[in-house]
Amino acid sequence: MKAAPRALLPALLLFSTGLAAATDPCSGLPKPGVVIKRIDEAVRQDDRYGYRTLTSLAAGRTRPNQTVLGLTRGKVVARVGLRIARLSDASGRWECLSPQIQVSFGYAPLSVHVAREFPPGSCAYREILAHEQKHVEAYRQHAIAIEKEIAATFEARFASGDQVWRGASGEWSERLQREIDERWLPFIQRRLAAVEAAQAEVDAPEEYERVSRACDGEIVKRLQAPGAGSAKKP
Repeated sequence: MKAAPRALLPALLLFSTGLAAATDPCSGLPKPGVVIKRIDEAVRQDDRYGYRTLTSLAAGRTRPNQTVLGLTRGKVVARVGLRIARLSDASGRWECLSPQIQVSFGYAPLSVHVAREFPPGSCAYREILAHEQKHVEAYRQHAIAIEKEIAATFEARFASGDQVWRGASGEWSERLQREIDERWLPFIQRRLAAVEAAQAEVDAPEEYERVSRACDGEIVKRLQAPGAGSAKKP
């Protein structure tokens, strides 16, 4: 059963009298809190598409005339849940509240593709897949690297002390949600998108050259085989 709201002195009176925490009705609220969850789902393997389709899917991320033999894609996910514990005074004009923030971030789904011209178990398949696993690791390591920054940023804003938030009734709820939507969700999305710098390092020209020449020319031969790369739409 939910307890009835406890009566409060008006917030302005609390500010002006400097009541001790032991006599402050707002002390019954939990401390503001932030919970951070990094999303780390299993990788999806999908080898249905030919290299032409993969090259098209990677448009904008590759150099001109580059053929994409494998592709790793991670969708940026950023969620911020807001739950507010609150107490109102008898008049309903004033309230104190404690924001409880739940942040989830990461890449989901995270999918790996190897062009279907390269049969599983072949030398070329293993080389391409090993390269794509470097991209997977880049996604995961970047998410791990920014976790502390995200946690520290949210704690500094929403839980930087034991004091609850006080104000006119209804003042903070809408303001907090708007701030989350307009400032903090874009912040997380930008930090996640910064992984592209690490992905570009994985796809350095010398690495692309090494993979394309691996397996005694098997990759080139399969790309030149009749019917290679016939597109299969995703």
